[in-house]
Amino acid sequence: MYISNIELIARLLLATALGAIIGFEREAKNKPAGVRTHALVCLGACVFTLVSMSFGSFANVDPSRVAAGIVTGIGFLGAGAIFRSETRIRGLTTAADLWVVSAIGLAVALGEYITAVTTALIVFFILYSARIVNLKEKKKSAKS
Repeated sequence: MYISNIELIARLLLATALGAIIGFEREAKNKPAGVRTHALVCLGACVFTLVSMSFGSFANVDPSRVAAGIVTGIGFLGAGAIFRSETRIRGLTTAADLWVVSAIGLAVALGEYITAVTTALIVFFILYSARIVNLKEKKKSAKS
């Protein structure tokens, strides 16, 4: 499968932008994984996928194995973002959105632009709407 240099650059930029959009929402909440982390994870997943696709044309390589490696690697990264204390667990949402951001990067690399953009918008909506609900709950509890 041949991808022109323009298309290659467009895919890399789109992956970076979609990851950054999700990271922006996380950074607005002062979460440890923000714009840079999300943009880099999405970009990295995209690059790994693009490179694996080009390997497939030179040798008998199964590009889907790289996708499986990305999912596993992000699992380790996400696990490092989860902290447990006696009263609560923190970082689960960050781990989950890093996992989804890597999938967005994979989708962009495969040329699945509608899937990638729609997923990014859904993730942003979920994260942002949860923020609004949390603010309303805090206001209610402050009035009580």
